[in-house]
Amino acid sequence: MKSVLELIISSLVDNKDEISIEEKMNDKYIEYTVKVSSNDMGKIIGKQGRVARAIRTVMKSVAGKEGKRVNVEFVEE
Repeated sequence: MKSVLELIISSLVDNKDEISIEEKMNDKYIEYTVKVSSNDMGKIIGKQGRVARAIRTVMKSVAGKEGKRVNVEFVEE
């Protein structure tokens, strides 16, 4: 599941070297913290948060297939 998130994020940003994804897992819950450079943050969030919302929706559907819940948080480095 982390590989799907890495693929989506890396295709959106210019500075691929500054991508950092932390994963915290519980029994049924996974939390991802995505850190990108400040220049790329706008590309990840999108207008009115549409891109971020779409990324979260895709990740929730992938997690749903595995019977888990997921939360994706975007943090600026």
